[in-house]
Amino acid sequence: MIVLGVILLVVGFVAGISILWTIGVILLVIGVILWILGAVGHAVGGRRHYW
Repeated sequence: MIVLGVILLVVGFVAGISILWTIGVILLVIGVILWILGAVGHAVGGRRHYW
């Protein structure tokens, strides 16, 4: 999810499409939050680790 967010950020920035930029930021933030929750040991969606 983090990689997809970064890709959408780059494509949105280069192409000048603001909706891709917005979706990229949202996916990036959600991915980082899930990564941090998984790293500290909280079960996310029934999983102990989030990759």
